[in-house]
Amino acid sequence: MVKPLVAVVGRQNVGKSTLLNRMAGEQVAIVEDLPGTTRDRVMVSISWRGRELVAVDTGGLELKPETAVAQKVKEQVGMALVEADLIIFVVDVRDGVMPLDLEIAAMLRKVGKPILLVANKADNVQMEARAAEFYELGLGDPLAISAYHARGTAELLDKIIALVPSPPAVGAEAEVVKVAVAGRSNVGKSMLVNAILGAERVIVNETPGTTRDAVDTQFDFQGKSMLLIDTAGIRRRGRVEAGIERYSVLRALRAIDRADVVLLVLDGAEGVTDQDLHVAAYVREAVKGMVLVVNKWDLVVEKNKLQWERYIRNRIKFASYAPIVYTAAKFKQGVDGVMPVVCQVYQERMKRLPTAEVNSVVQQAVAAHSPPRRGAKQLKILYATQAEVNPPSFVFFVNDAKLLHFSYRRYLENKLRESFGFFGTPLRLIFKARGES
Repeated sequence: MVKPLVAVVGRQNVGKSTLLNRMAGEQVAIVEDLPGTTRDRVMVSISWRGRELVAVDTGGLELKPETAVAQKVKEQVGMALVEADLIIFVVDVRDGVMPLDLEIAAMLRKVGKPILLVANKADNVQMEARAAEFYELGLGDPLAISAYHARGTAELLDKIIALVPSPPAVGAEAEVVKVAVAGRSNVGKSMLVNAILGAERVIVNETPGTTRDAVDTQFDFQGKSMLLIDTAGIRRRGRVEAGIERYSVLRALRAIDRADVVLLVLDGAEGVTDQDLHVAAYVREAVKGMVLVVNKWDLVVEKNKLQWERYIRNRIKFASYAPIVYTAAKFKQGVDGVMPVVCQVYQERMKRLPTAEVNSVVQQAVAAHSPPRRGAKQLKILYATQAEVNPPSFVFFVNDAKLLHFSYRRYLENKLRESFGFFGTPLRLIFKARGES
């Protein structure tokens, strides 16, 4: 299931970015005491009481923008509202009800989405009492908080969780393999989708950014139900313009989140760019299966696949497990080999191992290479088991998880791969101290 999307909106300088940082528990949005600081949106994943959601910070809203930048902010806020499952409308108790607050409230009532009215900067009891003024907005009970001082933010998160869609109950639904086709603009994603499907079901255009929304197509492949998701091109963070393209990136990332396997399409004529690394890193971070598709192979002069593989592995070092296929989607060359590899990666993600076998491999790995120590204390791995599939997740019970070093985590992952494969998929390794739930 796609994580619920919460849009944080309001006029300039009411503390939207500070609130996002507080909810996320880290500094993710630029905060400055100047109006108009946040012009582009910031998206961040938030975990609260076992629930996952995505919050989007937006620029200060002006309903009658007088500048081109303000107009772009208005456009991207509007698109965020369309996609949002819940809207948080932030106002400032120190300013009281402003004319623009009334105008925004009137606009939000027409959107038809659940709205939480948040009266920010209620730093003390006296300021908290002033939140009652905002009943005038006609949006229900205002929740008085101070994002800066963390007053009322836990209650706000509780209310958010109560209002956003709940995860679906696990039922006996037919298995569908979800495959997202991702990559930067103009690498041939839509053409690859059409070649796989054998029909012009997705518009193909040479103009970058043609596909603005994620387009889903369900089809049958060798008796297995597949869902192919064509996404908008993703640019490197910091190079994405406000407005339609900015929001397309958000949708593309959400499409990756709901996929089992991602086809990361590379341009054979251009090689692996920094933007490609950005997308690959997001797929790795999301713990999704990945197949690297070198498209436009017809334009490559030196078609030495051994050299190409060496080059790609050197560039995308953190995804050495990902298989590589070579296609010229325009001429439907090499396309027949894509879906069989996807199915293989999916099967690897669904692999479940007996606990005894996992422990045997882990104990052999520990015997061959001692765990790290800090001073007189050494990491001890007491027990290991596979907890989940899709993605394959392993829990290691240890004496002190703080003693774990990144290099040793990578060593254990490599040992699991040597013994059990897990072709095309990252592994999730979780280390818990003894007695930790």
